[in-house]
Amino acid sequence: MSRGGEMVYIPDDSDFSSFRDQCESLEGWHCRYNKAGVTVWSQGQEESCTVQKIKTRISCKDVPAETLYDVLHDTRYRKKWDSNMIETYDIGRLTVNADVGYYSWKCPSPLKNRDFVTLRSWLPLGNDYMIINYSVKHPKYPPRKDFVRAVSLQTGYLIKANGDGACTLYYLTQVDPRGSLPKWVVNRVSQFVAPKAMKKIYKAGLKYPEWKRRHDPEYKPWVYPEQNTLPSVSLAELSVQHADSLENIDETGLSEEHLSTSDHEA
Repeated sequence: MSRGGEMVYIPDDSDFSSFRDQCESLEGWHCRYNKAGVTVWSQGQEESCTVQKIKTRISCKDVPAETLYDVLHDTRYRKKWDSNMIETYDIGRLTVNADVGYYSWKCPSPLKNRDFVTLRSWLPLGNDYMIINYSVKHPKYPPRKDFVRAVSLQTGYLIKANGDGACTLYYLTQVDPRGSLPKWVVNRVSQFVAPKAMKKIYKAGLKYPEWKRRHDPEYKPWVYPEQNTLPSVSLAELSVQHADSLENIDETGLSEEHLSTSDHEA
């Protein structure tokens, strides 16, 4: 996403078009999972490589595209459905369709928890929607001792309306977890973590309209930019987050046998 350079930039139409093509194309992708309406693909790297590109797709009956778009933007609601999330908040806005935010999530024990600072941009296209991000550095939000700072090279969602109040959701991610992970973790992402995450988003979409009716129903700054009260952030304050500048930990020796039971059950 960062075009290989040092300058932080806000994605333009060509970036969104490229992202959409990656979501919809099957060329070069290897199917890793296909059950109950959820498909997972991986691309490119060897299975032993931790910086894999993963793509998932789920058909969401009874959830309109605009509802899922709201779900993925609404940080207050995310606390209700994203059980892996530790904390998330918006840091500041760049433009009417771009901001900077923080997200931390629980990795399966005994792995260390990860966090991100990302530049996020979104594009509504009539019936379809896209949200994409990549990692940046913000001087007020440096890496923390209690987390491993991971790097999103490119992550995002494509929501395609199917008519009749249904949609198809694509999630594509290429993340450097800043750690040499055991192979079982890499396999588990495509076989368990990714499908489960997609089903959670779908269920969150089904429940969102009722929740939103009871929680500030008119407040949607991602739709109505005039509602956005975040402080402005200048691109000059940010720099590209390069993975090689961060701590790299070796967790290859961790055994799947030590995986906490709650991770299996979730």
